[in-house]
Amino acid sequence: MFAVVETGGKQYRVALSQKIIVEKIEGEVGSKISLDKVLLIQDKDGVSKFGSPLVEGAKVEAEICKTFKDDKVIIFKKRRRKNSRRKNGHRQTKTLLKILSIN
Repeated sequence: MFAVVETGGKQYRVALSQKIIVEKIEGEVGSKISLDKVLLIQDKDGVSKFGSPLVEGAKVEAEICKTFKDDKVIIFKKRRRKNSRRKNGHRQTKTLLKILSIN
């Protein structure tokens, strides 16, 4: 049994007791959240339900395990022969979720 959910502008294929890393979601560690944007559900028998765009009444319950910063991404811009350079770094905040149930 699995589902395809959308959060943070990206789509994730999730199954029971799976851990996924998504864009930052506000909440305390250990709190439960509900992902309501479910695009597809496949049950144990292999029957799939597609949404247009969302499956009606479908929810995925998840628990926030931790919030952390991802690896640093270096942005380096250089204009040749002009002695012009710029270097920046960015660390995106992520959230680790554990899937509890698919309804």
